[in-house]
Amino acid sequence: MSEFAAIGQPKPIIDGKAKVSGFARYLPDIDLPGTLHARLVPSAYAHANIVSIDTSAALEVPGVAAVLTQEDLPDLVPSGRNRLLLARGRVIFVGQPVAMVLADTETAAADGADSVVVDYEPLPAALSFEEAVADDAPLVWPEGIPKGGDDAGEHGAGAGGGDAEEEDDEPGNLAGESTIVRGDIEAGFAGADIVIEHTYTSPMVHQSSIETHGTLAQPDPLTGGMNVWTSTQDPYGGRTTIADVLGIPESLVKVKGAVIGGGFGAKFTVYEPLVVLAARAVNRPVKLALTRSEEIAATTPAPPLKVSLKLGARHDGTLTALQGDVTMDAGCYPMNLASFVGYQVGNYYPVPNMEIRIREALTFKPSAGAYRAPGAPTAFFVIDTALDELAETLGMDSIDLRIKNAAREGDLQADGSPWPNQGIRETLQAVQSHPLWQNREQIRAEGRGVGVSLGGWMGGVSAASAVCGVNRDGMVQINTGAMDISGVATSFSLIAAEAFGVSPDKVQIVEGDTDTSP
Repeated sequence: MSEFAAIGQPKPIIDGKAKVSGFARYLPDIDLPGTLHARLVPSAYAHANIVSIDTSAALEVPGVAAVLTQEDLPDLVPSGRNRLLLARGRVIFVGQPVAMVLADTETAAADGADSVVVDYEPLPAALSFEEAVADDAPLVWPEGIPKGGDDAGEHGAGAGGGDAEEEDDEPGNLAGESTIVRGDIEAGFAGADIVIEHTYTSPMVHQSSIETHGTLAQPDPLTGGMNVWTSTQDPYGGRTTIADVLGIPESLVKVKGAVIGGGFGAKFTVYEPLVVLAARAVNRPVKLALTRSEEIAATTPAPPLKVSLKLGARHDGTLTALQGDVTMDAGCYPMNLASFVGYQVGNYYPVPNMEIRIREALTFKPSAGAYRAPGAPTAFFVIDTALDELAETLGMDSIDLRIKNAAREGDLQADGSPWPNQGIRETLQAVQSHPLWQNREQIRAEGRGVGVSLGGWMGGVSAASAVCGVNRDGMVQINTGAMDISGVATSFSLIAAEAFGVSPDKVQIVEGDTDTSP
């Protein structure tokens, strides 16, 4: 096999110079003539009725152009896609936007927001999974849980399905419940020589990108559409949501992803619907760049999770049964992220007898979102910790235990589909021969830890695509819908250079523009 000419060779990242010199244009750096700056008025309560909103003092602040409440915006059916519109009549988490102040400057907008007076009637709130599923729990959505718009479809494919048994909807805060079933769980444990059983928890984690969420929206006076610049990982998903809330065709919405200062799964469509509706309401460009406190209080953190796991095995290390119970605090909208956890716990080490119950409850907290492959870190923490304890109990090398039980080509995944050839065993064997693993006891004696864990992801839901062309000067131009996170554009330039037989410097990447990219 010949050596690659471009791939694998050292190369500075494409936008490195622009970033370190201050020329990269993040969302807050983008301005349009006549832009109004937005500041949110957040709820002070996790659950309360809104008695009144007094905007009179805010409208007297110099520079304030408008103060919007939900009465100024369309009465849309709530869903995960428009989950951060202004509250209508009732708030369901601390930090939920109640009003939006629009002003000529950021300072005037902030002063205006501080001047808005909101009178609340506090109500009881359930703030954990256990509180939410109690018989007397206050309901996040008494009128019925919103449907559609879950995050699972945006982050990966294949979670659930197959042998998963969906249970009927019931009134209450339980947003989703399913069970992955295979074989005979009782027979599996009856045939086990050793059983490991523990409960594992992971807390809420905030992605906390260096750059906060931000969006700039400009009404198009010629087409009646909307031009949007936003800090996003998903311009096309944003376009779909924006078109939906505006009630216009997607072709009239143009979304351009700004240089993104970190995403980690959090920068999917969050505040874009609110900003475009505000821009339409005042018929001027509107820009919202969240403060750090707004970012922490009212975006989409990774959810708290609890997983109870029971694992059975024979003396030779063969797994015979796996039983799990996954519970997730989803915040105030159903996100279907708990299914990822159950799927991954039971996927990479196929067990003939398996039963994993998955439940997701709504609470009076911000809606949950993704963080670096949603649910995967918790799932692998759970299964790898259990396998390590099992290996220690059996007196086995923990990699030997993993290799013995790792998925082979044709084994069934948790969703019932067959595994392709994925190289799990070969990867584990390579790790096992590494000096760090071979010398682990000596290294541990020196006070350093050595461990092993397997990680994976189901893959995206959309096929990858790009438009490639060669300009008259020989420059290769690649248009892609992907946003540059972790050096994606630089990697694409190396791949294109290899394919076209040119220097990477002769490749230009155009990214994240729904008007020019696939």
